[in-house]
Amino acid sequence: MSELSNRRILLIDDMPSIHEDFRKILMPATPQSVELDEMEAALFGAQTRPERPLFELDSAYGGEEGLGKLIQALQEQRPYALAFVDMRMPDGWDGAKTIEHLWQHDPQLQVVVCTAYSDYSWDELLDRLQAHDRLLILKKPFDNIEVQQMANTLLTKWQMTERASLQMHHLEHLVDQRTAQFKQASEDLQREIDERKQLEGQLVQSEKLASLGQLAAGVAHEINNPIGFISSNLGTLDGYFNQLRPLFDAYHSIGQSLGGESAARLQQQREAAELDFLLEDIPLLIRESKEGIGRVGQIVKDLKDFSRVDTQQQWQWANLQQGIESTLNIVASELKYKADLVKDYQPLPDIECLPSQINQVIMNLVVNAAQAMGPERGTITLRTGVEGDNVWIEVADTGSGIPPDTLQKIFDPFFTTKPVGQGTGLGLSLSYGIVKKHGGDIQVRSELGVGTTFRVELPIRQNRLAV
Repeated sequence: MSELSNRRILLIDDMPSIHEDFRKILMPATPQSVELDEMEAALFGAQTRPERPLFELDSAYGGEEGLGKLIQALQEQRPYALAFVDMRMPDGWDGAKTIEHLWQHDPQLQVVVCTAYSDYSWDELLDRLQAHDRLLILKKPFDNIEVQQMANTLLTKWQMTERASLQMHHLEHLVDQRTAQFKQASEDLQREIDERKQLEGQLVQSEKLASLGQLAAGVAHEINNPIGFISSNLGTLDGYFNQLRPLFDAYHSIGQSLGGESAARLQQQREAAELDFLLEDIPLLIRESKEGIGRVGQIVKDLKDFSRVDTQQQWQWANLQQGIESTLNIVASELKYKADLVKDYQPLPDIECLPSQINQVIMNLVVNAAQAMGPERGTITLRTGVEGDNVWIEVADTGSGIPPDTLQKIFDPFFTTKPVGQGTGLGLSLSYGIVKKHGGDIQVRSELGVGTTFRVELPIRQNRLAV
């Protein structure tokens, strides 16, 4: 049945005669007069006589029975809109208790109390039931018109209340729907903002690497020439000194054979010039200078390898071991006062990657490991290996470890445990993005007070375009 055309009424009274009276008032028999209708149609034309809406009346002779019918009607989704309830019913519940039970199951039910006298005053009844807006009283003996008016009015009220309730539920649904849309839009916007900031961070890092690569290329070009002729001159100087050394030895032998004052003066000059010390120290200085020049050249080379810019964003075959070593040389100053470095390498094949970005990942992990150290010097262990079609790198530290609640967020953009101004929260997030772009995976395990291990797995060969 339509919720908005409910004409169902429940009468609860222990007197059968009352039920008969109500049935006559609310459901009167319609007299059939075919001849009169035909005469009327002939005289005035065929007209449709408006029909008064019919009531559907159900009877119950006690409160418990009435409650059972109401529950069954609700289960069948054919609720009653109105109930006439007798106040005094000696066998079972009285009217007040019956109404309480009815409203527990159907709070929308409109109720008319039918009574000639009552055990409760009207004020007491209203205070007990707390439902001034759903309760009317009908005094016995009642008037037929009054019963019909009450029934029509209260059924209309039920329908209006139901309609308002449906509209309210519809509005609440729309509000919930719109709220969910706003929430989703807000989450999407926040996600887009985070992704944009992350992309901006990646762009900044790429621009830094590009600038560093250009600087390294320029520095290498400018420095390699002086390094070349300094190294060449040191080699020549070493050769010249080796040629002069026999001459010094000959002068020393001749001076010892001269004897007398000349030998004494020569010995005095030899001691004043500290010739014996110079003969020992000059080769050492030349060797150390050559080593220093070689180290400068290696640093420039490592800087170029580390910051190599993948301007065309094309996969390249690269030696991962070489990239690790170049990166370690770049961050050597960050490590030397905080941790000892242990290398546990296995032979690795060349991998197809974007080398500078992989170097960036390694640098982030190593620097984070160094910064995780407490006041005491710790250990950072780098391990590599091959597993199927992947290579893997592990960076393990003996630092303070990461709390479990923090461990779940370390790859989130802009999440950092460092003080304000000392970290952007982008290092691990960018590293995660780089590894995923390579079709790899990055995992972390940590134990408080023991340390943390990051494991990066990368495919040897790429099956995707660089973007």
